[in-house]
Amino acid sequence: MQVDFALQKNRQNMGRRYIEVFRSKKQEYYHAVAAEVAEGKSLDREPAPSFPATKSPEKEHLEHTGVLKLRGLPFSASKRDIIEFFKESDLTHENVHIVVHSDGRATGEAYVEFRSPAESKIAMGKDKMMLGSRYIELFPSSREEAVRAAAKPK
Repeated sequence: MQVDFALQKNRQNMGRRYIEVFRSKKQEYYHAVAAEVAEGKSLDREPAPSFPATKSPEKEHLEHTGVLKLRGLPFSASKRDIIEFFKESDLTHENVHIVVHSDGRATGEAYVEFRSPAESKIAMGKDKMMLGSRYIELFPSSREEAVRAAAKPK
């Protein structure tokens, strides 16, 4: 079956890009295609400029500690870009921790420390919103996980 074949490509590289493959519902597919058509773009061109912000039910029940993990960042994203992404929060460079490989290249992940668990929960509203040409996934995390990620060579 083609779906099973596609799912085998999860967490592999497509050219030089790392990809993750997920099952989706037909409605999600139709929504993505409709967004492309509405923007007047075909699927083989650049992505639509915005990604529909949807609340993930599986993320709703997770405990917030004031730290969010960001996944899917452009490799060129800077701390300033991330601070601008969360412009509603009063973040500084010290609040943003970009994860890098042992050679110093960005992994596409970062951790952001907010002033409170309530503020990080509000910031979860930006889950799956765009930063540049990429949509960013947000996950509740912890300071300990951020420290481990920074210390562990990728």
